[in-house]
Amino acid sequence: MDLEKHPQQPTARAEPDVIRASDADRDRIADILREAMAEGRLTADEHAERVDSVYRAKTVGELEPLVRDLPTPGGATMAAGAPYGRTPEMPTGPVDNLVAVFSSSSRKGRWRVGGRMNAFALFGSVEIDLTEALFGQRLTVINATSVFGSVEIRVPENISLRGSGTGIFGNFEVATLESADPEAPVVAVNGYSVFGSVEAKPKRGKFIADLQDRLRKHLGH
Repeated sequence: MDLEKHPQQPTARAEPDVIRASDADRDRIADILREAMAEGRLTADEHAERVDSVYRAKTVGELEPLVRDLPTPGGATMAAGAPYGRTPEMPTGPVDNLVAVFSSSSRKGRWRVGGRMNAFALFGSVEIDLTEALFGQRLTVINATSVFGSVEIRVPENISLRGSGTGIFGNFEVATLESADPEAPVVAVNGYSVFGSVEAKPKRGKFIADLQDRLRKHLGH
């Protein structure tokens, strides 16, 4: 019996309304909102409301309306690693979120650092202490946002620390470090503050022991 051949039907593509949003999608939208506020297109209140919606969004369709009335920075989507001139490739994987709204949030002690972190303080404070942390990858990117609050980041003195950000009626300060060890972890801090502060600097007397061996061990080499 001859089998009737049917032309293969193209696979239907999911609409943005039902495509699940990735962490990279949320980071891209948050970056557009940051640029819009820095340019005066959004007030601090409008920005805070939209950023809150960004990290609550489940689908791409929920993200798009948040920037529909805003231009994309540079006329294109955010390039991975653009804020940092000499960092390794951007990390992938889950994002660790620290949020403080009229409260405080902290990560300290001996813990395993992921490749990406978001720190958001609104009338609150976030503390990130990496001096006893275990680095499982070369690059860690921290996106820090402070609105009438503070984000404080402390790192060991023998890693590389880099950053790019803006203070709007506030303070954004990253004490740049370049480790003598080319294989040392790199922490890159990106973000802005509005009537608040973002500060990243080394903690005096704190070092990662056996830096090369520890990093190679965690990278599986």
